[in-house]
Amino acid sequence: MSDEAAITEQPAAAAAPVHAAWTPEGETPPPAPPAARVDEGKIIEMLKTVFDPEIPVDIYELGLIYAVEIADDGRVKIEMTLTTPSCPSAQELPGQVEEAVRMVPGVTDVQVEVVWDPPWDPSRMSEDARLALNMY
Repeated sequence: MSDEAAITEQPAAAAAPVHAAWTPEGETPPPAPPAARVDEGKIIEMLKTVFDPEIPVDIYELGLIYAVEIADDGRVKIEMTLTTPSCPSAQELPGQVEEAVRMVPGVTDVQVEVVWDPPWDPSRMSEDARLALNMY
């Protein structure tokens, strides 16, 4: 048998086993895989399930959501406003937003901040909201 044939007939070397890191205190577990990225579209879908009880349009279409920030670790920050500072739903709407967003897969924490600057006005509503409220 030629040397060339002997080289091609030998079995492939097995992959070396993977071990966890070692420290003087002992072996450490392998790092956790990165969390799946939270889908912003799913967050928006859930925001559209929250309604101001006085207005038959969801808060997203009303333009009450100013910002949605998603961190790589699944934390979500929502900046929202209300139609007026004296809105009777001021106490319950942020909690409803938090509850809805927590239901999105991959979300690990939710922070809802109510902001007043810039103030809300009807120009922030979507075309669908305007049609639903006959404000076209």
